[in-house]
Amino acid sequence: MSGVLHDGQMRLEPPVIIPAQFNGPSRSGNGGYVCGLVGNRLADRLGADQPVTATLRVPPPLETVLAWRDEPGVVRLVAGVGAVVAEATAGTYAGTPVEPVPPDVAAQAYRDYEGYVDHPFPHCFVCGSARTLGDGLLVWSGPVGDGRMACPWSPPAAFCADDGLLRRELVWAVLDCPGGWAAGIKANPMVLGRMTASVARRPKVDEPCLVVADRRGTSGRKNHAATTLYGADGDIIGRSEQTWITIDIEAFS
Repeated sequence: MSGVLHDGQMRLEPPVIIPAQFNGPSRSGNGGYVCGLVGNRLADRLGADQPVTATLRVPPPLETVLAWRDEPGVVRLVAGVGAVVAEATAGTYAGTPVEPVPPDVAAQAYRDYEGYVDHPFPHCFVCGSARTLGDGLLVWSGPVGDGRMACPWSPPAAFCADDGLLRRELVWAVLDCPGGWAAGIKANPMVLGRMTASVARRPKVDEPCLVVADRRGTSGRKNHAATTLYGADGDIIGRSEQTWITIDIEAFS
């Protein structure tokens, strides 16, 4: 159990463990999922509609006991005696949401998903082509031109809470990987480094949604992208902006 200070009083909390199922690369946690864990904890204080920036400091370890360290304005997920795995602070967006595409365009993009043939992390919980329904989220976004990606997607029942709505940290996960494909992860393997996101609402099980992502530039090893998740009524469920870091794929295999 870990102690976290709340309103001047210490409260014991259970440890945090990232299940092996929620991996990105084979030996570390999915970046969007882990950012969602720390991001939602801070969003509970700031308000769900306020953007939060989550930063991954090290590859998130799987099946390892982690703990919360809360301070004014920042939430940290730590390992061992205090090594920071991820942290969240209040954030701002640099650009606008990614514009939607027509349903037929998204459907074709899903069929054209580049990860079906060659995927740097085929067992990724969010976008891995080796995953099956109920085992992963199966967010398979394909190209629609101009550096954008899109796909239709619906929340699987296996990852919805008792109220029939997708768990909030998993909305962050959905807002993660499509940006990596827009940034060019197939040609240049990369992992998530930072993510700014907000979640307006949680989609319901099997709700027909639309995921769109856009490349937003490159600077050295840093690759920038944005993702927007639209609901059945065309409303924005959530949006994100990400920074992806080009890596040596052998180090993450």
